[in-house]
Amino acid sequence: MISLWQAHVSFAMIIFLVLPSFGLQKTARIALLAALLAVSFIPLDGLSLAAYLRSYIDDLAITSMVFMAWGCLRRLEILPPARSKTSVLVLFAAMALVLYPATLGLSDLDPYRLGYSPRPMLIVFALLTLGLFYLRNGLAVVMLASATLAFIAGIKPSQNYWDYLIDPLLGLYCCGALLMLATRWTNRRSSKRGAMSDISKSV
Repeated sequence: MISLWQAHVSFAMIIFLVLPSFGLQKTARIALLAALLAVSFIPLDGLSLAAYLRSYIDDLAITSMVFMAWGCLRRLEILPPARSKTSVLVLFAAMALVLYPATLGLSDLDPYRLGYSPRPMLIVFALLTLGLFYLRNGLAVVMLASATLAFIAGIKPSQNYWDYLIDPLLGLYCCGALLMLATRWTNRRSSKRGAMSDISKSV
């Protein structure tokens, strides 16, 4: 049952975050998000639109749900910007790079298997969460804590801790966002160097 509701909520949040704001006021954006949730129940050939989307992306990790919820609340101007969002991107991009190449057979290691008996992982991520809490990275703390609590409660069909922590959609987003940030940083450095060289030539 939780997977079915997760599919509908995921559908609404993904479409809401992908769509432009259209210059809508806050109340109109809230109404748009509610309308998208209602649209997710529209049946098509016996399946709801949310179920169709789920067939492509599967059930998202709890961290993805929290991250998208944060994004929606940011667009609704309910939450302030997160501190150290880049560290969140680095953290989950690193998880994706550790997990998915191995699951695709590109490595002899099998970190996914550790998720079935995750006591060492739970200790590591508990320490990581405490460290992020000390650094006041609230978004990362909520994402990791929510995933761990959801795993302990067993709210998803999967019995693997990794499925609560990361999914391909979140991994691709974080890797892509980091590449964009790196490209912007490189372009800025190039432009600054060009400006400095022009100044030195003029002098």
